[in-house]
Amino acid sequence: MKLEDFDNYKFAPIRESQVSREMVTRYMNDMLHYAESDVVIVGCGSAGLSCAWELSKDPSLKIAIIEQNVAPGGGCWLGGQLFSAMIVRKPADKFLDELDIPYDEKEDYVVVKHAALFTSTILSKLLMRPNVKLFNATAVEDLIVKKNKVAGVVTNWTLVSLNHDTQSCMDPNVIEAKIVVSGTGHDGPMGASGVKRLESIGLIAQKKGMLSLDMNAAEDDIVKYTREVVPGMVVTGMELAELDGAPRMGPTFGAMLISGQKAAYAARASLARQIKEEKLASKA
Repeated sequence: MKLEDFDNYKFAPIRESQVSREMVTRYMNDMLHYAESDVVIVGCGSAGLSCAWELSKDPSLKIAIIEQNVAPGGGCWLGGQLFSAMIVRKPADKFLDELDIPYDEKEDYVVVKHAALFTSTILSKLLMRPNVKLFNATAVEDLIVKKNKVAGVVTNWTLVSLNHDTQSCMDPNVIEAKIVVSGTGHDGPMGASGVKRLESIGLIAQKKGMLSLDMNAAEDDIVKYTREVVPGMVVTGMELAELDGAPRMGPTFGAMLISGQKAAYAARASLARQIKEEKLASKA
């Protein structure tokens, strides 16, 4: 094309109602499809994204990701103090290799020139998977709990959740799930919301709270502590620091990637155990 060709550029005609119907139909179909999911991941930061990526490799799993913000990605659009680079300590660089994300290699770590390279790449590849749906601008207000097992999440539009004090009777929606993965980050307005709720209903002891920063201890601890905390709920990422008293990590991302990956393995193990328990119960 030439510059002057744009002067007569014409789009195909469309009715405004067609746009509305396409958006509403597709979103409502997604809500119907994912009303019963295999896995719900709460929080779409680096740990949640890494967990979703690992789980999505199994096409039989139905995976819903819930993110309170309009823009998914949590804190992994930038490095520390709003700087651009992402530091990933080895051997977590292998996760970047799997996603074909370029980096500068150092002796013990790698540097992605802009953290957004990681986030945009994993998001675009993940959302092309047919078994994954991201519900952004959606908040998790509570958990579904039956007989001390987490069985799903209670959701609402984030704008509604933020205005419960100004309006009345704005009831939520629900998504049932065989396993919930909570990756909502360290304490904040909606941070560590999964373990806070477990604590408030007595399913876990009092959370220990995040310690002061120690990168070397923190990254190892976060991966080590990643687990199914109560039946039906795996916790990943910096939310674990609030639960188990791990140190603050700071702007290094390797443990986020590997904690998310481990959370996917823990979720699959829980699903397998639940299937086994259901078979035993049916024979009883």
